[in-house]
Amino acid sequence: MSTDTSDETQLGSIGHTPRMPVPPHMPQQPPIPTLGTPSAIPVHEPDEDAESTVLSTHTTSRPAGSTTPTRPVQPQPQQPQPHLPQPQNAQSAPEQPAPARPIQQAQPNAAAAPGFMAAPPEDITQFHTTFSKLVDNVSQVVVGKEIPIRQCATALVVGGHILLEDNPGTGKTQLARGLANSIDMSFKRIQFTPDLLPSDVVGVTYYDQKRGEFEYREGPIFASIVLADEINRASPKTQSALLEVMEEQNVTVDGVTHPVPQPFMVIATQNPIEQLGTYKLPEAQMDRFLIKTTIGYPNHEASVGILKQVNVTDRAATVHPVLTGADVLQMRKISERVHLDDAILEYIMRLVEATRHNERIQVGSSMRGALALTRCARVWAAADNRGYVVPDDVKNLAVVVLAHRITLTAESAFAGMTPEQAIEQILGDVPAPTVGLHA
Repeated sequence: MSTDTSDETQLGSIGHTPRMPVPPHMPQQPPIPTLGTPSAIPVHEPDEDAESTVLSTHTTSRPAGSTTPTRPVQPQPQQPQPHLPQPQNAQSAPEQPAPARPIQQAQPNAAAAPGFMAAPPEDITQFHTTFSKLVDNVSQVVVGKEIPIRQCATALVVGGHILLEDNPGTGKTQLARGLANSIDMSFKRIQFTPDLLPSDVVGVTYYDQKRGEFEYREGPIFASIVLADEINRASPKTQSALLEVMEEQNVTVDGVTHPVPQPFMVIATQNPIEQLGTYKLPEAQMDRFLIKTTIGYPNHEASVGILKQVNVTDRAATVHPVLTGADVLQMRKISERVHLDDAILEYIMRLVEATRHNERIQVGSSMRGALALTRCARVWAAADNRGYVVPDDVKNLAVVVLAHRITLTAESAFAGMTPEQAIEQILGDVPAPTVGLHA
């Protein structure tokens, strides 16, 4: 049995003055639990005897040896915690509202973009298989350079052109010829020299004396894949002959327009050194190249492997076609169905607009650069066996797609900055979106 001393001792421990026992005719109220001691708050199953339930709750919440229920003074109110159980009151106080659920971590929203967090469609899997087959075949020619090969294959599928700028002997011509030999399409090479004329590229109209009429003779530009080797060694007049065909896929001679075969791609090469006797490509022609990239020297293991095959003088001639022109056109149609989230389009435009307002850049990227980055990102995503574009696809291609489309200020150029470094800084400044997530 409890005594007044035990009640006084218990209540004194929490800083309250003991009160007299409640008369029997007054209803008994359950004690208010203290959040500081959650272990004293029991959880009981509901009982038919409501009074015994209340008493049992009182008994278990009070110290052992005390059976006289008392009504303690209410302590300082504290904010209830959502995870603590509420005491059961059979005499029915109004039901407490359920605490608010804590905010959970955002989960991927499958409805935000078709194909998110799901198996890729059958056509995307087919694209991935075909793209990998092409890259593996060209990798037999240029060993250990998968990224430049993937970039060239991406430009081929998109229907754009690529500029390979690197030191002599790094395999620029071999890469172009290896890509051409891997596809069963027409291929022609033009060696650009200072005395090359525009008619030597696009063709010429001549008079046929036997038939007594003028006839158009096509130039080497009429091929599916055209290698413009050392393009900066030709005069600006000859370089300008490529402007129409690279943009409009047509050649106009003597007022007559002639379409080029499809798919069509120009692979141009140039050296960053040996600038004596060369002509720099104008900005209008640089903007027509979808991608500008480099190959670089192979690593040690790949170099040793090449030396073991020293008897192979023309590695590009050792590969055989694995695709046809129809396969390339089919891949292009599949890539056009890759999903582009609005956040991705917003991200691409923010990157392009950042090039126009950067203090280190004099001339920013045109709208053609934004379109090129969008199309390349779709192909890059399908090549990774995905039916949707993620921000990493844009980041992996932004430098090679946008760097050659900008012009640095004189101060930045004198400071040693390159266009590639400027684009990388913009990638670090513009935040990437989180696609397919919601709070």
